[in-house]
Amino acid sequence: MPLADNYIFDLDKNVIRTPVSYRTRFGISIAADLYLPKDFDASREHPAIIVGSPYGGVKEQGAGIYAQNLALRGFVALTFDPSYNGYSGGEPRHISSPDVFVEDFHAAVDHLGTRAYVDRERIGVIGMCGSGGFALSAAQVDRRIKAVATIVMYDITRAQSKGWKDAQTEDERNAILDALAEQRYAEFEGKEATLTSRGAPIGFDENTDPIAREFGEFYSTPRGYHPNSLTQFTMTSSMSMMNFELLTHIKSISPRPILFVTGEHAHSRYFSEDAHDLAAEPKELFSVPNAGHVDLYDRTDLIPFDKLEEFFTKNLA
Repeated sequence: MPLADNYIFDLDKNVIRTPVSYRTRFGISIAADLYLPKDFDASREHPAIIVGSPYGGVKEQGAGIYAQNLALRGFVALTFDPSYNGYSGGEPRHISSPDVFVEDFHAAVDHLGTRAYVDRERIGVIGMCGSGGFALSAAQVDRRIKAVATIVMYDITRAQSKGWKDAQTEDERNAILDALAEQRYAEFEGKEATLTSRGAPIGFDENTDPIAREFGEFYSTPRGYHPNSLTQFTMTSSMSMMNFELLTHIKSISPRPILFVTGEHAHSRYFSEDAHDLAAEPKELFSVPNAGHVDLYDRTDLIPFDKLEEFFTKNLA
């Protein structure tokens, strides 16, 4: 069963976790967790890392596991619930937006960069799954972000606009947009917002689509379950996701470094490979042997924490 306060992992005795909140430029209150080493010296400045959750995830899941392990290695680490989701503010609930979700990273930099114990010249970000695309997009225009790592990244705007592996036809895309237009009329006239189907089905078996089953085995079982992590968003959110590309200016992140971490068997691998090809140097594509996509959410025996520590220690020096 989920642990205390619905965290999917135990708090390490050598880590301090503190809830914090701050506002985005849209005025939305963000619920976040700050992780510090137990022997933290607040009298000096430290490097800091922001960890974004997978698309549909919350801070009590995989992002918290990453933040805790980074704190054990001496970093200030912050993870948060996206706007309109989890314990963060924003109405109506369960909206997703490329602009808003990128802003969530900017606001996290605002918060950390104004803490006396953080060196604002040494702030990095990690984006897991869908947050990988949002983290990269934030770094394109936010030069305060000095290094970026993505973990089994998804480019959500690409996936929604072009379909899986860009296989969506124009007719299929137009049919989706027509359905969304009708949904907007219905909601404008008072119908309750309709949510997308769960990305992680609650009921699954050997006949379930393998990708859906992989997500279901995490989000819909005690392994990764959290009541705030529905893996659903308002259906009409898809319009903006289909209209705005995240990685148009990825080359502009250079000369700040990017580390793309993927799994050898991750179904999402092509997103990391394609983004790596688009990015300018310095960049690295690191594949974790014998790992799938969701394995790198919580399997601490597979997550390459040594690699992440090396990357951020070097590039936030």
